[in-house]
Amino acid sequence: MAARNSAATESDDRTLVIERIFDAPRSLVFKAWTDPNHIVHWWGPRGFTSTVVGKLEVRPGGPYRIHMRSPEGSDHWTQGIYSEVVEPERLVMAGAWTDAAGKPVSPETVTTLTFEEHKGKTTLTLQTVGFESVTARDAHRGGWSSSMDRLAQYLAKA
Repeated sequence: MAARNSAATESDDRTLVIERIFDAPRSLVFKAWTDPNHIVHWWGPRGFTSTVVGKLEVRPGGPYRIHMRSPEGSDHWTQGIYSEVVEPERLVMAGAWTDAAGKPVSPETVTTLTFEEHKGKTTLTLQTVGFESVTARDAHRGGWSSSMDRLAQYLAKA
């Protein structure tokens, strides 16, 4: 189930927008974003491994924490809370990079995901606001784009 990129423009220099079309039903794409058993197979750039730390509580006010390890062995943690969950249409989560103890090491960003189904395919739009710089935004573009490629490959096997 391939994914197709679509050019999307940021409304300002600290907002990231990525749109992808996945050859998979919306319910499956949504579940891939909300079920730890799916997340560990695709979350993070190519070559990274990921684990969900603790319980992923996909509900308004529910926490998430994900640990990623790079191919070189460096560790990265992201954590936050879900502020909106409308299955299978929309997720909104606020979060930040943290250290191993859970102390934030970056400003908080807010990511909104929308899932639109059309003829068995799903258009996923990811919008993240609140980056501290254009450099941070562009680094996340690379990471999310690689993660989306991994998600497309995972969905093709699911």
